[in-house]
Amino acid sequence: MFSEKKEKTNQATERNVISKNTSIKGDIISEGDFRVEGSIEGTIKTAGRVVIGVSGSIKGKVTCNNADIDGKFSGELLVNNLLTLKATAQISGDVVISKLSVEPGAEFNATCTMKGAVKELKNGKTTKEKTA
Repeated sequence: MFSEKKEKTNQATERNVISKNTSIKGDIISEGDFRVEGSIEGTIKTAGRVVIGVSGSIKGKVTCNNADIDGKFSGELLVNNLLTLKATAQISGDVVISKLSVEPGAEFNATCTMKGAVKELKNGKTTKEKTA
């Protein structure tokens, strides 16, 4: 009898592009995806995907669900799901991820921590690390 309106779930449908020859200093918070072809110095926090193009660079802190990197990144990178490093990627700093994909040729000079990694106990048994 009554029609119910279904509400959309919180999906990141926005797409933000920082184009080549654009430089930004500061903090960015968004629910949408980011594609960076220019340069950013600061913090990016998003529930979406961060893509750093071949000409793009980020220096600072990035928190996101997924990341694809073709360009340069320096700083702290927190990826909740998959980090993909293309052959032209140059990464340095601290990285916390769940999954990692690295193409041959990528430069990965960072300390890397994987969420849910298997830890070995003193008595020789292994257990899965719990993440918050």
